[in-house]
Amino acid sequence: MSDIPSKDDELAGTEQPFVQHLLELRNRLLYCIYGIALAVALLALWPGPNGLIDFIAQPIRAHMPPDAKLIAVGVFTPFFVPIKVLGMVGVLAVLPWIMYQMWAFVSPGLYSHEKRFALPLILFGSLLAYVGIAFVQFFVLDKMFGFIQGFTPDSVAATPDIASYVEAILSLYLAFGLAFQVPIVVMLLVRFKLVEIEKLKAFRGYFVVVAFVIAAIVTPPDVISQLALAIPMCILYEVGILGAGWFSRVSRSPDSEEEEASTSTDK
Repeated sequence: MSDIPSKDDELAGTEQPFVQHLLELRNRLLYCIYGIALAVALLALWPGPNGLIDFIAQPIRAHMPPDAKLIAVGVFTPFFVPIKVLGMVGVLAVLPWIMYQMWAFVSPGLYSHEKRFALPLILFGSLLAYVGIAFVQFFVLDKMFGFIQGFTPDSVAATPDIASYVEAILSLYLAFGLAFQVPIVVMLLVRFKLVEIEKLKAFRGYFVVVAFVIAAIVTPPDVISQLALAIPMCILYEVGILGAGWFSRVSRSPDSEEEEASTSTDK
């Protein structure tokens, strides 16, 4: 993973048998499950499944009649939907812990200069995911449901099913959480020399088209949510380009820095 391996490779002799890798993977998955279980247990105590449902339902209820409520069509919906929401929020709550376990699994194969920047990337990626989800909850849903409910005829009572509502917002959470990882992807592509910054700048116009195509596919068929996803993706692409050069410089291996210094001295 290093640009130029040193003569005394710090990873030499650290190879492990395949079975050892499987055991390590199992342990990391168990740690993730333990973290999720703990978060779910704490959330079940406070604010509880009902409190979580009330919170995520605020955006749509703000555009419903004052006394209107979401309905549960299925026989088991009142039981399974709160459990589903509880599990979803539990996973989101421990997202940094899950990403840390992923890093811990691959860290033995990383050089020391790479390990220094793995944890900051994990924290930055988790923060971007949380920002994307918060953007959905506090802005996108309100504008989207306001736009959609504006087309509801007076003779129609807009009382959506809670199961379909939860599925819709789950897909939006996932879409925005992943879309907000654009800077991380761009920086890693440049860092591992899969693409050059100049090519990313030249691809800027095409990325705008790609962003709107992705937004049209993963969001509901309304203009508000599509613009709300595509525009931040384009902005984050620019952020990734700005951060890629800096990240490539500060995460270089000592060997590559010494080689550049010797090259400049020879010249």
